Amino acid sequence: MGENIYLFMIVALAVLAITDLVVGVSNDAVNFLNSAIGSKAVSFRTIMIVASVGIALGAVSSSGMMDIAKTGIFNPNNFVFSEVMIIFMAVMITDILLLDFFNTLGMPTSTTVSIVFELLGAAVAISILKIFSTDGSLSTLGEYINTDKATEIIIGILLSVVIAFTVGAIVQFFSRLLITFKFEKQAKWVGAVFGGFAITAIIYFIIVKGLKSASILDGPISEFIATQTNAFILLNFVFWSLLSLLLTTVFKTNIYKLIILLGTFALAMAFAGNDLVNFIGVPIAALQSYQDWSASGVLASEYGMSGLTNAVQTPILLLLLSGAIMVLTIWFSSKAKNVVKTSVDLSRQDEGEERFEPNFLSRQIVRLSVKASESFSAILPNSLHNRVNTRFEKPAPSVLKVKEQDKPAFDLVRAAVNLMVASILISLATSMKLPLSTTYVTFMVAMGSSLADKAWGAESAVYRVAGVLNVIGGWFFTAIIAFVASAIIAICINYGGTIAIGIFLTLAFLMIFRNYFKQSKKAQEIKAEDSLRKSESSSIQGVIEESANNISTVVRRSNKIYTIAIDGLARQDLDSLKKNKKQVNKLSNEIDELRDNIFYFIKNLDEASVGASNFYISILGYLQDMAQSLEYISKVSHKHIHNNHKKLKYNQIKELKEIDSKLESVFNETKLAFETRSFEKIGNIIKHKHEAFDLVSQKIKKQVERTRTEESSPKNTTLYFSLLQETKDLLTALMNLLELYYDEHDSSVEPAKIDLSNQNTK
Repeated sequence: MGENIYLFMIVALAVLAITDLVVGVSNDAVNFLNSAIGSKAVSFRTIMIVASVGIALGAVSSSGMMDIAKTGIFNPNNFVFSEVMIIFMAVMITDILLLDFFNTLGMPTSTTVSIVFELLGAAVAISILKIFSTDGSLSTLGEYINTDKATEIIIGILLSVVIAFTVGAIVQFFSRLLITFKFEKQAKWVGAVFGGFAITAIIYFIIVKGLKSASILDGPISEFIATQTNAFILLNFVFWSLLSLLLTTVFKTNIYKLIILLGTFALAMAFAGNDLVNFIGVPIAALQSYQDWSASGVLASEYGMSGLTNAVQTPILLLLLSGAIMVLTIWFSSKAKNVVKTSVDLSRQDEGEERFEPNFLSRQIVRLSVKASESFSAILPNSLHNRVNTRFEKPAPSVLKVKEQDKPAFDLVRAAVNLMVASILISLATSMKLPLSTTYVTFMVAMGSSLADKAWGAESAVYRVAGVLNVIGGWFFTAIIAFVASAIIAICINYGGTIAIGIFLTLAFLMIFRNYFKQSKKAQEIKAEDSLRKSESSSIQGVIEESANNISTVVRRSNKIYTIAIDGLARQDLDSLKKNKKQVNKLSNEIDELRDNIFYFIKNLDEASVGASNFYISILGYLQDMAQSLEYISKVSHKHIHNNHKKLKYNQIKELKEIDSKLESVFNETKLAFETRSFEKIGNIIKHKHEAFDLVSQKIKKQVERTRTEESSPKNTTLYFSLLQETKDLLTALMNLLELYYDEHDSSVEPAKIDLSNQNTK
């Protein structure tokens, strides 16, 4: 490679470092945000401000010691400058692609594990090439690679997953036994003792993990903490317990909210102070290597890298810039919110829409767990069993109606336990110099506490367990794919030089931009006006209003789907028919989500409007019938063209176009009637419904005649009859819906008094 290539690589690594900060923080935000956001302890804005301050302080108070690869993944003494730069470039490209991929999926993974295995993969690849070029033996690979460190990391993953889950479950179980779900009604000393434990754990965590290298701990304080650890912890516990008691009794402070805010701050600070190496450690090491090499005057292929064994001091300006980028990312990254949502959804207390589908393993785990629980319960005395159950009884629902999206996923006690246990485990591991991932610990503690809190009930267990298995599987996938991808990229750069680097950089940024726009488009679709809205009204007037909006949306989308299906058949346009199938599936899924929300809809109704539930359920039934007819029409149309069957005859296409035109007229009138809330127009559509039905019946009769005389294609005949029959079913569902709505308005019961004819949605 030419000498100028290395300056280009340094510039590229600087850009990659900024990008890696963004995608890395999007992933790791789950570590410190999920408990506060899930419990809704305070406003989202307050949570973000506290996390931002923690990140900023953590970045600035960081030691700045960017010991790349945790000082031992490969031995720099056995590599030259040109080889190390290839390793660094391969690592950064792989890291960005891998983390962005997981962020796009909304799955949390470990930045520590990814960077370690990327370094390992690239170093192994370059080492093997180096060995082969000198006719050496693969048995000497151990001279280049520190295999003990990789083994230690893998064991650390397994242990952190098991220990964090188990400890989280045990602590949450006993915390709930002590405090119960009615924690506001417990004696003040209970909250004070809990606060003393939790705050002591978090303060110790801040000192050991967050401020371990800050100058404010130098001297006697640092020595006392190191030599008299038990005394330091005991003094802290007494002090914070007394202060908690004072705050709760005199100042009426909610101690659990204080714990959550302090824990969020602590984890955010520790994340910024320690995980910064995962994002900018490699570029900083590359810059130091470049500076050493450029001053030496030695060829890049001959300059040894023993200097990398020294600590790399990061300039304070770079730390400030990194902190600013991290803060901006957690405020504005939709992917960060998506990753946090996955963790919160898997640990929420109530049932709801589940993201993951159950699999064989999740079903078996749940089945065995239920049997084990039943066996254990049979051993316990009934009195003890009943007493434990009473401690886990949830308080009666509030009289005040709360919108579903405003409800916390879990309560303040569980959020506090999550932060306390994660702080303790990470502090212990750090003080014992054991490798672990903060992502794995915080996530698995949250999952363990969910299990102990009976959040995974019969309605949700298989889905939640499947989700956890998916995330854990993703962690091991991270290690494998990081190793393999980094090795391949390193080999390609070694042989391809500047061209290979250019191609990989272009590919990396294209994929990031593609995923960004895909994510933005997805977010826009969720906010789009044509998305169906779950009913949040507690009165029948509100139900009618919201249902009218949904009906208008479904009718408009149905019109478009039906027309595309007929046009696709006429033009034999396979692509449009394929896209149409996706659109009708999307519509069907949205209607299914509305039906899945019926339980919460009925719970939300006020006493005087319970009758609205039957009306609402019937509407959803007719909307689902419409979606099923469209789904079938779309499916058979796509299948016919996809299988290269004969094109429909001219007369058949012409007749389908006539029906489409008639349906378009009916759909447009219906859409306008519901948009303007004009029940007179609904009545007119119902009066003339026979026209549409008669038209479809005429076409069926004509096709019967053609089949007896001239039709020669069984496939065409089957398709045509299927389309006509499903069109009739579609019309039937639509007219039933219109009649239901019209009758509800025209009846003498309470809904009759609701006149929306002069209202307009705009």
